[in-house]
Amino acid sequence: MVCGGFTCSKNALCSLNVVYMLVGLLLIGVAAWGKEFGIVSSIHIIGGVIAVGVFLLLIAIVGLIGAIHHHQVMLFFYMVILFMVFLVQFGVSCSCLAMNQGQQEKLLSSTWGLLNNTTKVDLEGQLDCCGLLNTTASRAQFEKDMANCTAPCKASKNCSTCGDMMLQHATEALKILGGVGLFFSFTEILGVWLAVRYRNQKDPRANPSAFL
Repeated sequence: MVCGGFTCSKNALCSLNVVYMLVGLLLIGVAAWGKEFGIVSSIHIIGGVIAVGVFLLLIAIVGLIGAIHHHQVMLFFYMVILFMVFLVQFGVSCSCLAMNQGQQEKLLSSTWGLLNNTTKVDLEGQLDCCGLLNTTASRAQFEKDMANCTAPCKASKNCSTCGDMMLQHATEALKILGGVGLFFSFTEILGVWLAVRYRNQKDPRANPSAFL
């Protein structure tokens, strides 16, 4: 069977979904490892990473079963959901690559505001800093964070703000994040194309007169 035929499309789609399953399991394992060793103690962050891993795992299982059995309905839902994920991920990746300094500060501020006090204290302890950004707009929040901060640098009264430390590496991190996201988004559109192609092919082992 030449490449591009029924068997080749089936094997390619199965292989792609096996990779997605491994990535999903990796996300779940990393989240559990981070919680076990106390790297991240926030249940919201852990739960978010695990939810993404489980979602990816479920989508991959649907795609894998649909590919193995040439199941029309499962392949249809698989390619629709995967295309929606592609659109979201492609947009987020492009936004990460195009984000400037001012937008990075706004993103950090909004994200910092969503964190609970326990997560903030953990982050300050790991980075050895206190507060996010000491600006006029966030002065009240900064003073509150300084009062709750337990970072080692507070004893010497020579603490840098966490925002300044994060912004030093934010551009590089966003480029890496955007690049990785963009790469995976193209694998997703490849999965959609394979699913559409495979779904419209006939199984040579099936009854030629059967509707597939």
